[in-house]
Amino acid sequence: MTAATGQAWPYPRWIAHRGAGKLAPENTLVAFRLGASHGYRMFECDVKLSADGVPFLLHDATLDRTTNGQGLAADLSWDGLSRLDAGSWHSPAFAGEPLASLEAVAHFCLDNSLGLNIEIKPTPGSESLTGTVVANAAARLWAGAPQGNLPLLSSFQPDALEAARAAQAHLPRALLLDALQSGWLETALRIGCVAVVCKHTHWDAFSVQQTQSAGLKVLSYTVNEASAADRLWALGTDGIITDRVDLFSPAS
Repeated sequence: MTAATGQAWPYPRWIAHRGAGKLAPENTLVAFRLGASHGYRMFECDVKLSADGVPFLLHDATLDRTTNGQGLAADLSWDGLSRLDAGSWHSPAFAGEPLASLEAVAHFCLDNSLGLNIEIKPTPGSESLTGTVVANAAARLWAGAPQGNLPLLSSFQPDALEAARAAQAHLPRALLLDALQSGWLETALRIGCVAVVCKHTHWDAFSVQQTQSAGLKVLSYTVNEASAADRLWALGTDGIITDRVDLFSPAS
């Protein structure tokens, strides 16, 4: 069984994690701007839903770690979320930086011809809804864009990817994995994925060959050491997600 994508892989080999890794407050527009200033042409971000269904960028289910808010992010409307400070936790230089909506990030990427890997990051219990809403929003925001410029939708939650596929089948999808557990490749193929994105330490020559022979691309997260990157390129992997936008040249 193989994936029939019919498309050349359009994405850069290097992807900046959450905008600019750890150099700026993650998942904010200032992080995207900083990552772009280091030459990165594709970015990864985490997207979930506000209480009123607006897709916005946040990794955690709760607000406490990366904003001055508290509790479940999904309990607040976008109006309330947009007023939070999502920069001070990182450093004083970024005080007042707001949370970013998917729409704002899409406009930044489209205006600057940048690629985007949208990780669908549902609040627990909202997997299918989040997959549907994020896919529909992405389809609207990237309407008219060539196939090669469409965002890559990824998730650790197969239900979210299934919902995204049902809503907007033309958007490319990738299965995210903590490990290559039993049935991982079958799951990726069943959902119609174009890639598998796994923690970098789990890839070896056999699993890379197995994935690519099935017609899928091999991506890795989160690679922050040169020795790890060298190992992955030697294995023939297709893409690396990194925090170290200051260390790795995206032209390499």
